[in-house]
Amino acid sequence: MIRAFALLLMLGAAPAAAQSALKGLDTSQPIDFDAGRIEVQDREKQAVLSGDVVIRQGRLTLLADRVRVLYSQDAAGNAAMDRLDARGHVKLTSPSETATGEVGIYDVGARIITLTGNVVLDRGAGNVLRGQRLVLNLVSGLTSFDSRAPGQSSGGRVTGRFTIPERKTTP
Repeated sequence: MIRAFALLLMLGAAPAAAQSALKGLDTSQPIDFDAGRIEVQDREKQAVLSGDVVIRQGRLTLLADRVRVLYSQDAAGNAAMDRLDARGHVKLTSPSETATGEVGIYDVGARIITLTGNVVLDRGAGNVLRGQRLVLNLVSGLTSFDSRAPGQSSGGRVTGRFTIPERKTTP
């Protein structure tokens, strides 16, 4: 796996650039949703949201055409969200980052978000990365890219552009 942000560090960028702005996201905050339709399938322990789905958790927003919510229930019948599977025009935004892809998976328990399929990560100021798979670890802040699409044994390349801020010189 190609670790694009490790390369960024070797190129001399600030260490904070290797970390997602979502590091430290309070994943205990509620997950709110807004959709055109919801279909709850209790027997399968899932709910399907469709129609311009918007999901928010703190500073994180997920947009998609359709999201399948997988959940579990304790003995008292209380539901706990385990995973979100988003498909179609998936867009993940934070105050300083935007990532798009074809499929998004948020493993709520592991606190890991994975985007696949023509992924673009825009960190602003001209810093853009492209690949087939992006993994964001919300605990550590580590962001990694892979050039292969799921199911491929070989693939393309991770591409990107890092801008270098002007340095002020002292006379």
